Amino acid sequence: MNRIPRRHVLTSLTAALALPQIGLTETARLRFATLVPRGSLYHRVLLEVGEAWRRAEGAQAGFTVFTDGVQGDELDIVRRMRIGQLNGAMISVVGLGAIEPGVTALQYMPLMFRSWEEVDAASQRLQPLLEQRISDRGFVVLYWGEAGWVRFFSKTPAVRPADFQRLKIFSWSGSPEQVELMRALGYQPVVLETADILPGLQTGLIDAVPVIASWALAAQIDTIARHMLDIRWVPIVGAAVMTRKAWEGMSPSGQAAVRKASLRAGEELRAEREQADQSAIAAMHGRGLQVHAVPADAQAEWQQLVANAYPRMRGSMVPADMFDVVQQALTDFRAGHAVKK
Repeated sequence: MNRIPRRHVLTSLTAALALPQIGLTETARLRFATLVPRGSLYHRVLLEVGEAWRRAEGAQAGFTVFTDGVQGDELDIVRRMRIGQLNGAMISVVGLGAIEPGVTALQYMPLMFRSWEEVDAASQRLQPLLEQRISDRGFVVLYWGEAGWVRFFSKTPAVRPADFQRLKIFSWSGSPEQVELMRALGYQPVVLETADILPGLQTGLIDAVPVIASWALAAQIDTIARHMLDIRWVPIVGAAVMTRKAWEGMSPSGQAAVRKASLRAGEELRAEREQADQSAIAAMHGRGLQVHAVPADAQAEWQQLVANAYPRMRGSMVPADMFDVVQQALTDFRAGHAVKK
C-alpha cells in the first residue's frame, strides 16, 4: 500500500525546532505537529513510529508530538517545517496540498469514490507519483492514512442539495479550494477556524458542518447539529511526512526502524478506517443523533450536481493530470480490471 522511497523517506506529524545543520546528533530530538486529537488512533500510531525511532537512536533521542492544532492550522504547520521549526507532521490534503497540489485528487472531488476499495484503487496509481513529487519538494512520506468519510451534520433535517444550499456551511480556514468548491456547488460557505465550529453552531453563524464522524463525536458537534446525512461525500486522506533534512540526519538504524514502524502504521490505519467511522456514528446515534439516508432520487440530484462541477474542478482545484489519473483508475477498477501500479 504505502511504500517509503529508498533514498529519502520520513515524514509524520510535525516536529518543531530547527534541526542543526549537521543533522541529528547526541541531542537528537524530533518534533511533529498535527490537528488530530490527543489520544486518538492517529496520534497513537504516530507515537509508535516515533518510539521506534527513539529506541533505535538511543536514550538521548526525544520525540514530541503537538496535537490538537496547538502549532496552528495545517498551512502554519507546513510553513514551520519549511523554516525548520518543525521536523514533521501528520496532515490532511489541506496541508499536503501546500507541498504538492496533486494530492488534492485524493480528497477534493465530491462523490468521485463510492467505497474504500475505490479509494485504494486510485491511491495505488497516485501515491507513487505523489511521493516522488513530494520528495522533489524536500519532504519524505512516511505513511498514508484515511480518517473517514465526510458527512453533513446540520441543525435541521437536510437531505437534498437544495436543502443545504439554504444553509450556512462551515468551511476550513486556510483552504480556499474548499471555499471555491462550495461556491461552485451553490453553497454558502462560512470560513472559520476549527475551534470556532461549536460556538458558530451555537450562535447561528453556521447551520451545517461537513466533517468526518469521529471528529464530530470528539468535538461534540452532534450535540447541536443533531442531523447527519449519511452520504460519502469525500474521504479525508492524510499522510505522515517529514523534512528530508531531518530524515537524512537520522542514523541508518533509525531510518530502518521508521520504515518498519511506518509500514505498520499505514496498515493499522487502513484496517481501522471503516470501523472507526461506524463506531463514531453509532455512539452519536446513541446520544440522539438522527441519521438520514439518501433516497435514490436525491442521490441522483447529488450526482448531477457534482458532475456539473467536475469540469470546473479539473485543472483549477485539482491538477488536470491527477484528475485524469483518478478517473482512469476508477474506470479500470469498475470494469473489473486489475489496477496497475
